[in-house]
Amino acid sequence: MVLESVVVPERWERHPKRMFIIGFTYASIGLFLGLWVFGKYSSIVGIFLTTLPLVVVMYRAIKCEEEKDLRICSESKLMKEHMHILYFFIYLFIGLVAAYSFWFTFLPEDTVNKAFGSQIETLSVIHGRMRSIGSATAFEEFKSLRLEAIVKNNLRVLAFCILFSFLYGAGAIFILTWNASVIGVAIGNVVREGIQVLAGYGHSNVLINYFSVLPVGLGYMVHGIPEVASYFLGALAGGIISSAVVCHHFRSEEFWRVVRDSLDLVILSLLVLLLSAFIEVYITPILI
Repeated sequence: MVLESVVVPERWERHPKRMFIIGFTYASIGLFLGLWVFGKYSSIVGIFLTTLPLVVVMYRAIKCEEEKDLRICSESKLMKEHMHILYFFIYLFIGLVAAYSFWFTFLPEDTVNKAFGSQIETLSVIHGRMRSIGSATAFEEFKSLRLEAIVKNNLRVLAFCILFSFLYGAGAIFILTWNASVIGVAIGNVVREGIQVLAGYGHSNVLINYFSVLPVGLGYMVHGIPEVASYFLGALAGGIISSAVVCHHFRSEEFWRVVRDSLDLVILSLLVLLLSAFIEVYITPILI
């Protein structure tokens, strides 16, 4: 009751930067509770414990956005209003990523393997697939195949976000928190290895080394932010339609107004998703 009561989307959407602190705090609490209580299962349980209060937060946000659909008739004004809650969730996501990358960087190796075992395994599978594509193709063809693979994977995740939000109201928050943990581990791995390299050259100040290497790891966020923005747009669309199905008859004008707005959000999410995939293939490798 305490954690989910802290955030009131109706008020906080005008101050989205506060959600960074919420994301960092909730992820840290979930991570350490998972380690403390569930031990070797903490890599999944920690995500679940983080999402418990966030489900309530996201449900309130979806209800708030559906009320805007019924109150605002102008499509352009309505989309502008939706952008407030999108920034709200993006800062939440950045806070989650920051927490996971920070703790992955500084926790002891045994604890890291226990707390992030599933995420490490997921990244190993992804890197293995990319290496297998690269070893069998020329460079330009590799980029084309990698772009195709990333678009297919991201479209699958977007579809899950829409479906989970439609079926469970705010169920997509679990997928988004999981993605935040994977990106956080990817960033943390780059930073951790960088700190070890600098230490090998005699740079013993860990804090200075951390901030020296961190910008390299943050290269993942160049494509990560638009990618997760598309997922949140899809999740909002699915959640708003779900709320409309429950609250309004399908023959009513209000229902179809909500459906039209949801379709606009889905189309926008697809466009942003394609942009993020292009950035991931052609820009992110240059930065990392």
